[in-house]
Amino acid sequence: MNKKIIIGSDHAGFDLKNILAEYLKNNGYEITDAGTYTKESCDYPLIAKELAKEITEGRYEKGILICGTGIGMSIAANKVNGIRAAVVSDTCSAKFSRQHNNANILCLGSRIVGEELAKDITDIWLKTDFLAERHSKRLSMIE
Repeated sequence: MNKKIIIGSDHAGFDLKNILAEYLKNNGYEITDAGTYTKESCDYPLIAKELAKEITEGRYEKGILICGTGIGMSIAANKVNGIRAAVVSDTCSAKFSRQHNNANILCLGSRIVGEELAKDITDIWLKTDFLAERHSKRLSMIE
């Protein structure tokens, strides 16, 4: 399992981003922070697109984006060809977004999930493999 992760947020997700980054570092992951670096209001699409490009250009396999709901980040990231960003607010969806959809970006809502649930979701999402033999055909239809 690749333990190199890129993580980013807007101002609403800033605190949860920092909590998750620290948690992941403590669990052996190498973390790159893609911003934002303050709680000042910022434009989430810029962060989402930059992080998504890092993945499509092969510097990272997976990334995490956090905003108030996760929805805005996922919409912006999914505009980048080759990105499959999933908004997840429960552990079951975390598992299936990887197994069935091979999501390469996890989007979390800081106003939706608490920090302990966010840690559980992230753990499951990072450790779950894509079931390629069953789902590759469907993913190719999306591409």
